[in-house]
Amino acid sequence: MLGIDGCLAEVMSIPGALDAMLVDHTSGMAVAFSTAVGVDADRSAAALTEALRATTDGLARTCPGDVVRIDDMLVTTDKGHHLLRLMETVFEGPLVIYVRLDLERSNLALARHRLRTISSRLAT
Repeated sequence: MLGIDGCLAEVMSIPGALDAMLVDHTSGMAVAFSTAVGVDADRSAAALTEALRATTDGLARTCPGDVVRIDDMLVTTDKGHHLLRLMETVFEGPLVIYVRLDLERSNLALARHRLRTISSRLAT
């Protein structure tokens, strides 16, 4: 089983990773983070949680009657890729792994694969 610190270290080892965070999806609080200087991890975690909730709500409204469960979410900006992976853990409850990737040096397919692997190791 992978611990939270090990999880964060593995996320940061993804090629092109600039910073990363583990977020408690229920409370919106940062559980662990490795962020750029000047970034308020708690405010960022709360904002990411709200973005995920808004996306889930929007998708549920466009697919009435369907159960909407997001596995991961990708947002690309002019400065980089932002990848979020949602997961259920045995002890911690629902967590989100967030990683910001360099636009030029990252490989999205590899990053998604690595996050899926990391999240499965943390969830068990």
